Amino acid sequence: MTHIDGHLLDPRRYPGPQQLTEHRQLSASRQSEARSRSDAFAALFDPTTFAHIERLGIGPGWRCWEVGAGGTSVISWLARRVGPTGRVLATDIDTSWQTRAARAPLDVRIHDVAADPPPAGGFDLVHARLVLADVADRERALASMHRALRPGGRLLIEEPDPALQPLACPDEYGPAQESANRLRRAVCALLAERGADVAYGRGLPRLLREAGLRRVEADAYFPLASPASAALETATLQQLRPELTAAGLATPEDIDQHLTDIATGALDLAAPPLISAWGRKA
Repeated sequence: MTHIDGHLLDPRRYPGPQQLTEHRQLSASRQSEARSRSDAFAALFDPTTFAHIERLGIGPGWRCWEVGAGGTSVISWLARRVGPTGRVLATDIDTSWQTRAARAPLDVRIHDVAADPPPAGGFDLVHARLVLADVADRERALASMHRALRPGGRLLIEEPDPALQPLACPDEYGPAQESANRLRRAVCALLAERGADVAYGRGLPRLLREAGLRRVEADAYFPLASPASAALETATLQQLRPELTAAGLATPEDIDQHLTDIATGALDLAAPPLISAWGRKA
């Protein structure tokens, strides 16, 4: 057997140096695309997320669980807000985004919110952003987060709703905008085929009430014509290109032309609306 990135590989699948090099190049490309998407999400949504958490009353000494962290921007902000007397637990099924050892009050662990028991500790805040729509057992994941809260603790869930506003260019005035919207519909179709719920966000207030949360509220943020929206669109299409073309949902030429149109800065691109819903445990 051959080792790559700590994993054993079957030599029948990776028989020589050329295949090993191609594997590393593909892994590096995917990691780069994932980082680009994470950076775009942070630029688009961090201000909204931070404002919501501020309104929930975060302060020194709080115990927070960031579910499906996927990056460092939110957990770093939380760590600064809770200070040395607080605790921030960041969990994900893949923590390869962690580039340095965590220091108190931050703790990073591998954890599957839909399969593993919730961490102990009685959290003052549990937050998940862009997590549940892609989880197979969403009901179990939401119940796990609810159980992890202390009485009076706050739960904040933030999910996109691409079906609520499915257009990449709401101002569809020309061929480039029409092409962008066709590709956005193709991406939504691919995500739905994967099992993602592209209309999940709108149901969050009801789901939080059904889970037993009190004082449930929600709002929506709809970014339009933001540089981060363009960066997210580019990274998403680069990441999904093989699947979109293999499924016959788009041609390589369609994708290349749209990426060129994005690069010119002439498209007023919209990201899917982010629905934020929050409530308190009784």
